[in-house]
Amino acid sequence: MTQRAPGVSITGLKAGHQPLIQDPARLEALLKALPVEPGCYLMRDAEDRILYIGKSKSLRSRVRSYFRDGPSDRPRINLMVRQVVEIEFIVTDSEAEALVLESNLIKNHQPHFNVLLKDDKKYPYLCITWSEDYPRIFITRQRRFRRASDRFYGPYVDVGLLRRTLAIVKRVFPLRQRPQPLHRDRTCLNYDIGRCPGVCQEKISAENYKIIIQKVAMVFQGRNDELLDLLQQQMIRYAERLDFEAAALARDQLKGLELLTSEQKVALPDSDISRDVIALASDDRVAAVQLFQVRAGKLVGRLGYTADAEAASPGAILQRVLEEHYSQVDPVEIPPEVLLQHPLPEQELLEAWLRQRRGRKVTLLNPQRQQKAELIEMVVRNASYELLRAQRNAEQQHLALEDLAQLLELEHPPRRIEGFDISHIQGSDAVASQVVFIDGLPAKQHYRKYKIQSSSIQSGHSDDFMAMAEIMRRRFRRWSQAKQGGADLNELRRRTKTTLQSDGLIDWPEVVMIDGGKGQLSAVMEALRELDLADELVVCSLAKQKEEIFTPGASDPLNTEPDQLGVVLLRRLRDEAHRFAVGFHRQQRGERMKRSRLSDIPGLGPKRVKDLLAHFRSIDAIQLATAEQLGGCPGMGSALAKQIYDFFHPTNEEETT
Repeated sequence: MTQRAPGVSITGLKAGHQPLIQDPARLEALLKALPVEPGCYLMRDAEDRILYIGKSKSLRSRVRSYFRDGPSDRPRINLMVRQVVEIEFIVTDSEAEALVLESNLIKNHQPHFNVLLKDDKKYPYLCITWSEDYPRIFITRQRRFRRASDRFYGPYVDVGLLRRTLAIVKRVFPLRQRPQPLHRDRTCLNYDIGRCPGVCQEKISAENYKIIIQKVAMVFQGRNDELLDLLQQQMIRYAERLDFEAAALARDQLKGLELLTSEQKVALPDSDISRDVIALASDDRVAAVQLFQVRAGKLVGRLGYTADAEAASPGAILQRVLEEHYSQVDPVEIPPEVLLQHPLPEQELLEAWLRQRRGRKVTLLNPQRQQKAELIEMVVRNASYELLRAQRNAEQQHLALEDLAQLLELEHPPRRIEGFDISHIQGSDAVASQVVFIDGLPAKQHYRKYKIQSSSIQSGHSDDFMAMAEIMRRRFRRWSQAKQGGADLNELRRRTKTTLQSDGLIDWPEVVMIDGGKGQLSAVMEALRELDLADELVVCSLAKQKEEIFTPGASDPLNTEPDQLGVVLLRRLRDEAHRFAVGFHRQQRGERMKRSRLSDIPGLGPKRVKDLLAHFRSIDAIQLATAEQLGGCPGMGSALAKQIYDFFHPTNEEETT
């Protein structure tokens, strides 16, 4: 359970395995035990999974409202309440603490019934790795924090503008241009022409390089005017000291930034106040949210989010976006004014939290007239275009699923499709992947990796048929055991769809696709017959060479067209399974190669190998390190450091004698 924090008290109310609504006496006793203080509450099901995380200024009143007011008009809430068997609560000193704690808990646990912002690969981020001595700056579509100090800016709707901005920034400021050095012992041409300060050879100190990165960060924080003033002052100061070379550099940076700001900004009325404007457009399923960043009357950034419209009201979705966004930005990036399309459920609480983070006044407004209302309308129009795009994509996916259902003779379009692939090099480091598409889109939270365990598959001897059969046995073993135990598979499938998972079973796929031809398909069907599930699953295979689809028992492939929507969907699934398997195989192979080189050093065990790689990041860096640098690794003694150094730098015994 969550550890105790200063000013926070935590209590867990032990529950049985029966839903609370079926045990009125226990429910009433639990509700009476809840405090009236502010805090967060966590609702769990019979499998101890967190269903929902919420906050309130009065825990007792909020939690009681779920059970006292009768069935909700929102089916998702009714479904959640029917599964709750335990409620934990965390008491905080204030409502602002409860808001921050709730945001952190939701990000850590990703509860099924909370408003979760979807991972739309269309929206990229810009990352600055502040945790490194020489921070890197790059565009990414995967928002994964390796260190708490790393910063992500975005998500940016206009990826073209983001790339142009970064390209101009790299021309204006001397930045590290390559992820890896081009030469081991000297700088490259970028250093000679002033594009790079020579990071690879440490021509610039880490402290001075971070000062440059701080200026770059101001561009993506929307603080361009502040940065221009700073560079103007620096140029004047350098000129007064007769440091004309530094003054010329500041002048060139000013010109470059002026070019950047002229390209990326759109002038808006009322230039006195900086503000954020947030609005959404939604249908019955999806909400498209847009957040416009207006600084000094100019539009400097446009961020986009998508969420499940069924999960909450429009105001609750906007609040979740604001909590997510402002919890990640630096306090200086919070504007003094935020314009809202809809009132927020806890608007005063969010306003107090933002005021506390910024250290100055922050106002949340719901404008109804004049220029501010026109700004809201402009954001709504842009959100409507994003929603229309999402609807077109959803319609395309639905048509592809219907086409696939016709190809495989299914009664209904499949909702969950699973794809499997094998990856190895002549049997070495053999692995497999399982990818999942739900409603035609990747559901990466359900992806799985497998290490092939068969002793007959090893370096120099491969057997894709045996490997694929092994994965099928491992994937569906629990379902086979449940069926042999007399369970009704149809009932289990229904339960896994309505209660997340059931009895440790992973959701049942409507279609299973194998990457391969008739041979792989035959091996898979044999394994499923051993499990007594061959008649329960719809299985097909997609051969790489001619993109042919094979089904069990048929000697010829299905009659399809290459551009047929159902075939295109299976190809996307196959390509994703291949990508995921190859990535895992490369990871395993790289770790084995690292272990094989370092494990040859006497006295160096697995833990020390791990510590060395974590400290130096690569074997090449370990090989180039001095004995003193090796001794600086945590837990590394001088004798062992000397032994490692001697291993990579053997002396010529004939010369020493």
